[in-house]
Amino acid sequence: MEFKRFIINKLILFFMLSTLIAVAVSLTGSAFDPDGKLGYGAFLVPIEYAALCLLPTLVTYSKRELPPRALLVRKLIMLILLEGVMLFIAFTSSVIDTSRADVVLVIAGSVLVIFVLANLFTWLKDSAEAKKLNRDLENFRRLHK
Repeated sequence: MEFKRFIINKLILFFMLSTLIAVAVSLTGSAFDPDGKLGYGAFLVPIEYAALCLLPTLVTYSKRELPPRALLVRKLIMLILLEGVMLFIAFTSSVIDTSRADVVLVIAGSVLVIFVLANLFTWLKDSAEAKKLNRDLENFRRLHK
């Protein structure tokens, strides 16, 4: 994949992650601290987390298309790195109560769910683009027989 397309895909992923992280933070915050009060700076938290979560996605970059097994290995490495990044943030935060195992498990589970959803949405988008391209190629082939 050319680097320009890779960067565009990462920007799309950034906005997708920002939304999914905002939902996850809202749900977990409501469950663990429903009476908590947040300042305006809290609106930036999902954006910051999404930006940090883009860093591990760099392991999937390749100039040529990866075989399925290599891509799967890179995605697994990426998931491990994502879990590490988010758990590092949690354990170094003064706001997140990581002394509670349930909080840590919910954070790790949220990362996994967001990872699966982001990959699913990306696959659906790529699948729709591939179907359209195949239809266009078939139409082009029919016209030029």
